[in-house]
Formats: sequence, C-alpha cells, structure tokens
Amino acid sequence: MIVTFTDFGIKGPYLGQMRAAIMDLAPSVPVIDVMSDVPAFDVRAAAYLLPAVMASFAAGTVCLGVVDPGVGSSRRPVVLNADDHWFVGPDNGIFEIVARRALRASWWNITWRPDALSTSFHGRDLFAPVAAEIAQGLQIDGAPDLRRCAAIQQGDRPNDLFKDLPDDLPAVIYIDGYGNCMTGLRWDTLNADAFLRINDITVVRAGTFSDVEIGTPFFYKNALGLLEIAVNQGRADADVGLSVGSQVSVRNLCDGTVN
Repeated sequence: MIVTFTDFGIKGPYLGQMRAAIMDLAPSVPVIDVMSDVPAFDVRAAAYLLPAVMASFAAGTVCLGVVDPGVGSSRRPVVLNADDHWFVGPDNGIFEIVARRALRASWWNITWRPDALSTSFHGRDLFAPVAAEIAQGLQIDGAPDLRRCAAIQQGDRPNDLFKDLPDDLPAVIYIDGYGNCMTGLRWDTLNADAFLRINDITVVRAGTFSDVEIGTPFFYKNALGLLEIAVNQGRADADVGLSVGSQVSVRNLCDGTVN
C-alpha cells in the first residue's frame, strides 16, 4: 500500500489531487492517509512523528511524506528504503530519524522530472508518481525499478540538515483534537521513576485516562509508543499550558536528573 503523511489538512484540493496522481499510475494499490495534519511547515515535528506512525506498517509499504516548506528550492527529492519501508519526499530532514533508527538504510536521488512540474506542488507532480511506481513492486537487486521514473540514481546519504537532532526530542510535536500533547520521546527510553513538572504543574504518571481523577494531568505511553501528556476529560494544551514546540523536561525521582 501507499500511505500519505502530510501537513496539507483535509480542506482544499491538495490531498485529493495527490491521491489522484497516485491512482493514475497505480489504480490497484490501496492509499491510506495516515496523517494529514502534521504541524504546518514543521519538519522537525514531522521527523519524530513519522517513525512512530510508520512502525506498524508491513514491509514494502511506501510512505509518501510531504512536509515541504522549501518546495521549489534547491532541496533535493529523494527516496529512502529503511528496513524495507519505502519513503518518498523532500531531502529536508523529514526522513532523518527514520533513517537513523533503521538497521538498514539506502538512499536514492530522484533525477527524473515530469514534463509538467509546478514550482509549488511537488507532492502531486513529482513525489506521487515516484511513490506509485515503487508501489508496483518492481525491483532490481533491491533497488526500485521505476519504469517511467527510471532516471533515479543511487546516491550518498542526503544532506545533514538535521544531523544535530537528538535521537529523542523532549518537546511537544503534535496536539490532537482532544488537546492531548504528543512528544518526541519514546516511552521505552524513560527511566521507571521518571516524572514531569511543567509550568509549575505536577504531571503524574499513569497507565491510561481512567487511572486518574477527572481533570488530572498525567503522562502515559500512547498507542504509538511515545510519551503523551493528557488531562482526563480535559485539554492538556490549555490546562497545562502547552503548544507544539513546548519543551518537556523529564526528571528522575531518585536524583532529579533530566532523563
């Protein structure tokens, strides 16, 4: 299948036009919009969200990842294969954490260009056709045989735009419709006695919403394996004072050190 991961939102023509471009070349391939509300223009947040949302997909899945504020600039279009998942999109850091955590990662530069390439919508005109070709399942010696996009070439690792990003990001990277605040911290990297104090508010550790009283802020392991801050039947963004980009300090009970 192909999964789309974008900051387009569901309003306007963009997501639909990109899906139509996929269907034109790969009409029998299922397309799933796994996330269309990545924080707008926020490549850093996207870099940490992407490996979390892609973890459950089967090998061979193609991710069309388009969070591309530099569209039309000199940034390169790339293909990444990371542990048998394919990623197609801009070389702007969006795939940095996926590649870093993979046991095996191979990159290609997309040199093919369509006859009609808009300066502002490479998701539709460039990335969608490449993703569609890869999803046909044709490969030669482990490299994609893109047929109409055959000018793709094996390349070195793309630029190190985000090489200084930490392996886990102690910040809010996404806020859902309930006000729950997802962070870039993988739960399994935390110490067992970790706790949070944010804006002079103690945030307790819990297993799930029903474990705390209504109105109580808490943090827990969410369904993507990330540390998430929530309020039972409330909004963590408003009640705790958080927004995308807010820093989160995780401290260890035994010595007070930052995790």
